[in-house]
Amino acid sequence: MLLAKVVGTVVATRKDERLVSSKLLIALPIDPTGKPEGNYLVAVDTVDAGVGETGRIVSGSSARMASGLKDTPVDEDIIGVVDQ
Repeated sequence: MLLAKVVGTVVATRKDERLVSSKLLIALPIDPTGKPEGNYLVAVDTVDAGVGETGRIVSGSSARMASGLKDTPVDEDIIGVVDQ
C-alpha cells in the first residue's frame, strides 16, 4: 500500500470496456512526511478522490479486489482518501 498525492486526471477517448465508467487519476507516491518518492502512476479512482488530495493506493492483484473492479485490467487503485 502506498500514499500518493493526486496531481492530475487522465482523459482516454478509447479504453477497455470494463473501465468505461472508471475515473483515472495521475498520482505521485509520497513518504509519510509528504516528500515525493518514486515515479508518477495512473490509478483507478474508486473513492471520488480529487486533484490535490492524498490517497491510499494498492497495486497488483490487490487492486483488482476493490469493489466493482473484479477481473478488470488494473494495476493501481485508489482505495481511500487521507484526511490528516
